[in-house]
Amino acid sequence: MYKEIEKVLKKEPGIKARVIASRIGKDRGAVSAYLHDHPELFLQDGAFGWSLAKTGELRIELVAGKWLTADLFEDALTLSESALLSTCEHVVFVLAKDSKLLLEATARLLALCNQLVHVGKKVSVDFSDCYSTLDYFNRIGFFDFLDPSISVVPSRPETSKAGLYKGGNDGVVEVALIDPVSPDETIPGRLQKSFVSCAGAQYSVGAFTVLSELFGNVRDHSNSPIPGFAALQFYSRVRKPHIQAVISDSGRGILGTLAPVLETRYPSVAEAIRTSGMHPGVALIQEIFVKGGISSNEDEARGLGLKRTGDVANKFNARICVRQETFEVKVDYNKHGDIEFSHRVNLRELRGTHICFDFLLDGTR
Repeated sequence: MYKEIEKVLKKEPGIKARVIASRIGKDRGAVSAYLHDHPELFLQDGAFGWSLAKTGELRIELVAGKWLTADLFEDALTLSESALLSTCEHVVFVLAKDSKLLLEATARLLALCNQLVHVGKKVSVDFSDCYSTLDYFNRIGFFDFLDPSISVVPSRPETSKAGLYKGGNDGVVEVALIDPVSPDETIPGRLQKSFVSCAGAQYSVGAFTVLSELFGNVRDHSNSPIPGFAALQFYSRVRKPHIQAVISDSGRGILGTLAPVLETRYPSVAEAIRTSGMHPGVALIQEIFVKGGISSNEDEARGLGLKRTGDVANKFNARICVRQETFEVKVDYNKHGDIEFSHRVNLRELRGTHICFDFLLDGTR
């Protein structure tokens, strides 16, 4: 209903609810209730007229009618100024008609929403035109970990379907909180169990290696007041069946953690990055996947985590994406097993490290 009311109020600000209702062909009571339920979107004056509460608002609209990949999510963010750095006090994410988010994009949206609240912004997520996505988000636990101050349009679900059906579908691991203070050590095992049930027992050791390494990184090094999270989704009814597993951490990120120690602990790596001609963050991530052994910890074995996960990805036909604050690196392997990188820079700010493992189950590269 928001878009219909917005269109009317842009042309006729200050009109009453009954006039708005007649313009859009809706019931007056329903329109009036909607206006009063969303003071962050509409303002009422002393004469009972309504106008848009646009001052200080940044709207980010996600594309309609298709599966929204992480790339498309990033494209939508780049059409506006950085939500985290904007002077706007209110950020509104609008999911357009029939837009459906893949898990990787969903994880980035969840992390960004919570980060925006942490820096003092008001946040709204508008599902008015895509109730099916709202229902899916409820099923996977999105709203369980969305900051309670965030406004959900038309309304936040009263009951968590993730809580009701947790563990009832082997193709889903609902969003699981990674609390550095009191971590749930069962999370890697739950992810592994779901993965193996969908892909086969041959993935058991490799999946556990990948997921436990990443879980441990968030548990031990997050340094963020915003808890990290993990989730998994099996996409079986697509041309190329695949499993997406995400690990999200809103802390300092890989670059923020390792850059301060490079010069003193790994001078040859620091020099190689300086002379590479590449974005320093991209060059560092690539170095980690190719050679490993870079750690902020004195124990250099701790720096082999991403290298090991890359080796598993190669063995089991997986693609990896590592999103950092303003860039991302994608790691793939060709049919000969050779590592291949691609990257995007100048992305909108999203703090921390957000990793997606996309395991292809059809045997193709």
